[in-house]
Amino acid sequence: MSPAEELVQIVDEQNRPISVVPRSQMRRQRLLHRCTYVFVFNSKGELFIQQRTLTKDIYPGFLDLAAGGVTLAGESYDFGAVRELAEELGITRVALKSHGVLYFEDSLSRVFGAIYSCQWDGPMSFQPEEVVGGYFVNVAEVFLMEERGEQITPDSLQAFRYWATPT
Repeated sequence: MSPAEELVQIVDEQNRPISVVPRSQMRRQRLLHRCTYVFVFNSKGELFIQQRTLTKDIYPGFLDLAAGGVTLAGESYDFGAVRELAEELGITRVALKSHGVLYFEDSLSRVFGAIYSCQWDGPMSFQPEEVVGGYFVNVAEVFLMEERGEQITPDSLQAFRYWATPT
């Protein structure tokens, strides 16, 4: 099945499931859905940033601060986070820490996103359809990248700000 035809969970403004549609319809109609963001840190506390492929349906070629993506129909946030981390970066069997759920909206997307983090110093294998490559940076560098106007996916940037803000 192509990614455009994967079935995704559509939710209402209270994040309650209301329907299931193909991803292509969700994108075309900008329907409210769920996704996950997994921040991958190494033991030095550096954040892994990935470069998105030019074939991604939104934000092609942008830097992404998190592994993750749209949760599929019937899939929990936890399961979606584990699946996306394995698919995109080849990371499995790692403990994920939950940091809550945020709402994000821009001209391309409307989403409730669950935020996670993990520590990983092992090898990674990139999903060629989604990830060109990546590298670790000091957390402070993320804000400098934003100031320089680097193309960072706006939803992962908002999720990162949410993660970085003390509760």
